[in-house]
Amino acid sequence: MYCLGIESTADDFGVAILSFDGRVLSNANSAYMPEKGGIHPREAARHHAEVAGKVLAEAFERAGIKPQDVSIVAFSQGPGLGPCLRTGATAARALASYLRVPLVGVNHCVAHIEIGKLVTGAVDPVTLYVSGGNTIISAFEAGRYRVFGETLDIAIGNCLDVFAREAGMSQRKGAPFGAMVEELASRSKTFVPLPYTVKGMDLSFSGLLTAAVQILHERKHSLEDLCFSLQEVAFSMLTEVTERALAHTEKLEVLLTGGVAANKRLQSMLNVIAEEHNARFCVVPKEYALDNGAMIAWTGILAYKSKITLPVEKSFVKLKWRLDEVYAPWVEG
Repeated sequence: MYCLGIESTADDFGVAILSFDGRVLSNANSAYMPEKGGIHPREAARHHAEVAGKVLAEAFERAGIKPQDVSIVAFSQGPGLGPCLRTGATAARALASYLRVPLVGVNHCVAHIEIGKLVTGAVDPVTLYVSGGNTIISAFEAGRYRVFGETLDIAIGNCLDVFAREAGMSQRKGAPFGAMVEELASRSKTFVPLPYTVKGMDLSFSGLLTAAVQILHERKHSLEDLCFSLQEVAFSMLTEVTERALAHTEKLEVLLTGGVAANKRLQSMLNVIAEEHNARFCVVPKEYALDNGAMIAWTGILAYKSKITLPVEKSFVKLKWRLDEVYAPWVEG
């Protein structure tokens, strides 16, 4: 049996096909790249609609199966950008209706955790999920993934992206801004004091970003020094909250996922706290840490096995669907 998963929460339109035993047969993707600035939801949705047929065909070709072989269709139901979510949901509804197979709506944040567990072998981790749109520290307890800490304003990925744009960095061959900040940060060891804002178990990055941009425009410090300092402060905040969640839950694993998970400095800081608490540190490979169809397909399989499906007439998208609102019976099962 196979599941086709569609991811379309933001700038990526991804389609993947997975077997029910967790084998990834294909994982195709097309990313919307704005000419300048951040993601424009309607333009991103237009991109998704234009490439949907091509990406679907690519996924089936790579998988080596026919549409009639698909047993269920899963799609990212939320959270995310409305126009983008609706484009993916429309494609999923059409496919499920045409193939006469069950439809499963998947929470994007839960999917990041589940694919991470599949590819790393983690069983019950404290998860740090860091991306352009999300910054969440979570762990499973009593039927749900509980949020132990999160950003109060902007996500860490957004913070790094905005700073990079303010610094005049231009994306080369689709290279993410976060990778450019990391590269420049590796050239410096000079620390510039910046605001460190942890409120209880939550974080705030807006003040840090504002201060970094202000100092940038004063031109009193090099860009390398500012990138180094921005990373150190932001990642120290993330590490502090993750460590406290680890100490509280006494879990034996730490899972790092999301687009920012590729940063080597963040990985090294989290590895240190994992070792200090005798926990295994797991990093999700970039292919599955970024938004992708495989994570939607796999979570769709898990939900379907727990008898969770969605009637087409009730398959509306949920723009602000929180991680801790999702009942996940397959975890305890």
